[in-house]
Amino acid sequence: MPLRHATPRHPWRMALLAFLALFFAVSCDRGEAPQSASIFQKELDALPAEAVDTGPSALRDTLEVPVPGMVTMVDLGADSCMPCRMMAPVLDKVARDYRDRAAVVFLDLGKHPEQSARFGVRAIPTQIFYDKTGKEIGRHEGYMDRAAIAEVLDRLLAQ
Repeated sequence: MPLRHATPRHPWRMALLAFLALFFAVSCDRGEAPQSASIFQKELDALPAEAVDTGPSALRDTLEVPVPGMVTMVDLGADSCMPCRMMAPVLDKVARDYRDRAAVVFLDLGKHPEQSARFGVRAIPTQIFYDKTGKEIGRHEGYMDRAAIAEVLDRLLAQ
């Protein structure tokens, strides 16, 4: 049986593997979202930030809910909640569509945790709908699409 050489036959393979390992280690850490981040988070981060006019600043992140004399939809969520972040563009679109007819308010429970007990929130996001008199008409827990929100607001505005 022939003896094997003590030195490797192809030392360039070890050098190549070491180089590739170093290259991948450096290229993977560029300050981006961690590899374990949700695919939805990566898609949200890739969206361009657009300035959106959602009406008077008093209706944005206000604690006066329901807005007196207006049909009101309040969305209770948090910036750290993925379904809440997915709803942000939906809420902006609805706020623009119903600008002078209904108030669309977002309350960040991360900034205002005491509001959770005030509204009886069990899960986020939660959407609560009020008629013009300030009476709660209904609520929904979880992600709610634009069409469903529009349907409820249209029904309330028709009353």
